[in-house]
Amino acid sequence: MTTPTGSSPAPDPAPDSTEGSGAGPTADSTADSAAASPGGRRSWLREHSELGVCVLLLVLGVLVLTDALTMDVDITQRGPVGPKTVPVVVGIGLLVVAALLAVDVLRGGRGEAEGGEDVDLSEPADWRTVLLLSGIFLGAAVLIEPAGFPVAGALLFWGAAFALGSRRVDRDPLIAAVLSLFTYVLFDKLLGVPLPGGPLMGVL
Repeated sequence: MTTPTGSSPAPDPAPDSTEGSGAGPTADSTADSAAASPGGRRSWLREHSELGVCVLLLVLGVLVLTDALTMDVDITQRGPVGPKTVPVVVGIGLLVVAALLAVDVLRGGRGEAEGGEDVDLSEPADWRTVLLLSGIFLGAAVLIEPAGFPVAGALLFWGAAFALGSRRVDRDPLIAAVLSLFTYVLFDKLLGVPLPGGPLMGVL
């Protein structure tokens, strides 16, 4: 069949160079590269922030089990239930809960606020307050032996109130001191749980 004079047959469309060649980026590779970038990692960690609770439960479970299994038990003790039983059960329970929670979070599970809870889960955590509270707890744990529980407890109560936003320096130290002294008397004198009194209790 001949073509009309002055016209040429229409060229065939050029094949897509990226089709079937594997040279062009795919959606999966783009998503993987985005997840591998620092911004993608931060976004992934923010969406799976509940994994921090899993790590905390895992660490607590390991600590409880280690302390329970290395506990000195009186050789004269008899019976199936000893001082190691409850700590071992609690430690194993913490590990099981950590594993189940991690699986649920990785499958897309996410904590939801209660009906009356005014919490925006999309907002980032207030790490300044968390770190400040952690430092206060560690400081109180270090001071409890040399300074005694009344002094360390007062600093703990006052520091926690300050970290959570209270700036009433005229009343917060007094309330913290009263709470710490009341706690010391309640546990050490009334309940028989020995707490270090420190030099202050020696003077009083």
